[in-house]
Amino acid sequence: MRAYVLLVASIAALGGLLFGYDTGVISGAILFISKQFALDNRLQAFTISVVLIGCIGGSAVSGSVADRIGRRPTLFGAGVIFLLGALLSALAGNEAILLCGRFVVGLGIGLSSVVAPLYISEVAPAPVRGALVSLYQFAITIGILAAYIVDYLLAGDGQWRWMLGLAVIPSLILMGGMIRMPESPRYLFKVGRDLLAREELQRIYEDESASGREEASILESLKVRRGGLAALLSPSIRPALVIGVALAVLQQVTGINSVIYYGPRIFEMAGVGSAAASILAQSLVGAVNCGMTLVAIFFVDRIGRKPLLYAGLTGMFVALTVMAYAFSQPHLSGSLGTIALVSMMVYVGCFAFSFGPILWLLISEIFPLPVRGAGMSVSTLANWVGNFAVSQSFLGMVERLGSPATFGTYAVLCIVTIVFVRTMVPETKQELLEEVHVGGA
Repeated sequence: MRAYVLLVASIAALGGLLFGYDTGVISGAILFISKQFALDNRLQAFTISVVLIGCIGGSAVSGSVADRIGRRPTLFGAGVIFLLGALLSALAGNEAILLCGRFVVGLGIGLSSVVAPLYISEVAPAPVRGALVSLYQFAITIGILAAYIVDYLLAGDGQWRWMLGLAVIPSLILMGGMIRMPESPRYLFKVGRDLLAREELQRIYEDESASGREEASILESLKVRRGGLAALLSPSIRPALVIGVALAVLQQVTGINSVIYYGPRIFEMAGVGSAAASILAQSLVGAVNCGMTLVAIFFVDRIGRKPLLYAGLTGMFVALTVMAYAFSQPHLSGSLGTIALVSMMVYVGCFAFSFGPILWLLISEIFPLPVRGAGMSVSTLANWVGNFAVSQSFLGMVERLGSPATFGTYAVLCIVTIVFVRTMVPETKQELLEEVHVGGA
């Protein structure tokens, strides 16, 4: 891997760091926000999930924006939006202004969640594309872990404004970094700037033959395929759309963001005493999330996408089943906190090396270049809709069905996902981006 390519991917991955920080930080901040603004469970859930409404809006327009103005300017714009949202949230004088700030943050997350992995996949050489796109997920986990650590350090004084406001720092770094980054060579070919695109390909690859083969593949794909949202419904593209949307929804309904958003609440339910102790336990889970993502970075281009998905989803199923059983046994009450912590660490660790990074990787690979922006936008929109549904329903499911049934439902959906991956999802390891075929695509 050339240092230049790694630098470009790392700067773009800062969008993932902001994604992770802004989604993770609310799990600790909400404990203090709810007291200051006297929020009941319904308003707590909405304060957490309003950011997801912004994510839905941002992801819905991101593909068309990235296709119109380019990948690099769109990521820069996401940084500006992150900055504004962080400032508005931190300075909020009441719940309404806080909700506005979190909504603006969501717009930035929605944009970056589509364009950052799209941009990385389009500048990455095929042999290391999996590792580089997984770097985006790694940045998400770093952001989540940083959020948990910040929450813990500031929990003693309940400084939720600083928790939310510190997102200003990576926002500024993303904006400054993207000013100097190149545009995706695939986008440049798409808009007819062939000379500049060719120069960028030669900077990405070490030898001329490899860049020449990539160029030929890109130009061939642009000859035969039309773009736009309408093209996604054509018979040749529809299988990719079905896979992208289904995987995006399944990633959410297997429960990951109930742990990310409500981890401290789960630990409180399991008998962990103070808010600070719950946040510390959540920080341990975040450290596992971050560390295990390295497994994907190192092995996704060696072992392949599907074997990692099988292993991770199986581990998630086991961990969720143990959690469901533990919460159903009154005689485990003294040990429930430990069981919950270990199970959540196993669950998050298995997600981190499989479904977490591989979703973003697959949806950046399976769509042809003319519809890649639109396809990723629709798939990511489905992901955020699923995220919103899980965040809104988790506390209600616990109240109505109980914790065992809630975690058991997530476990069953892990099995559903394994079956779907086995029957529908292609292996894309080592293939040139334009040579990935899904159904008739």
